[in-house]
Amino acid sequence: MNFRTTLTAAAMTVAVLTTAGCAVSRGQETTGAYIDDAAITTQVKSRMLDNPNVAGTSISVETLNGTVMLSGFAKNTVEKDTAERIARDVNGVKTVKNQIVVRP
Repeated sequence: MNFRTTLTAAAMTVAVLTTAGCAVSRGQETTGAYIDDAAITTQVKSRMLDNPNVAGTSISVETLNGTVMLSGFAKNTVEKDTAERIARDVNGVKTVKNQIVVRP
């Protein structure tokens, strides 16, 4: 049973290291940059879902090297602008590219 646990732990370690290695190939300089981008994306999305003026499920958030790209659909320009403001207010965000389309 101990051998099976060790083997499982080794397999999980290889999977994590392989996944982290793939993340760096997305264009980030380091694995740390990938982790920072994931944290930024999570914070932006979470704040959008908490905000009653933004339909967080209709807006996609992607982050690469501190640049946040927003895409999807908004009901009006207020919602679009609020989503952008939320993204800009997250720590670590360098720039925001707002590609949200207003659809009545």
